[in-house]
Amino acid sequence: MYEEIKAQTKSAINELIEKSKLRPGDIVVVGCSSSEILGEYIGKGSSPEVGAAVAETILNVLSEHDLYLAAQCCEHLNRALVIEREAAEKYMLDEVCVRPMPKAGGSFGTAVYDRLRDPVVVEHVKARAGLDIGYTLIGMHLRDVAVPIRLSVKKIGEAGLNAAYTRPKLIGGIRAHYPE
Repeated sequence: MYEEIKAQTKSAINELIEKSKLRPGDIVVVGCSSSEILGEYIGKGSSPEVGAAVAETILNVLSEHDLYLAAQCCEHLNRALVIEREAAEKYMLDEVCVRPMPKAGGSFGTAVYDRLRDPVVVEHVKARAGLDIGYTLIGMHLRDVAVPIRLSVKKIGEAGLNAAYTRPKLIGGIRAHYPE
């Protein structure tokens, strides 16, 4: 079961990177419900093992591309995010004082916290792209103009999967010209 979850996750994050035209140093936000992956209602069947499988897979892929992960915690932490201190400092994100745990922050957020070199928790990011595994509502952590991506992977385990990248706002009206 874990190998299938890892394979689906790896495929989804690689496809997101490919379609998003991300640059080294960009932030990718991921919300993940281990409960939904297991076919349970969000928040009702948290699995540290599933959280760890997804976290390890995503962190490995993002590190290959020099990208930062912002792992969205569950609603008990107001959807705060676990991120490397280096990224928080680079993007001037305000740290908050909390440590996620499986029942207060979620299994995924906890697994990411445990695996980062120097983790901190912040309340807000404006990520350039994101994955939403299990209807965790990551939209509040994306830049203003989010563009949905239809991935070939539709689910991770039993959890529905959504993805998006962001683009700059188009301004200037009818006479403006835009680069591709």
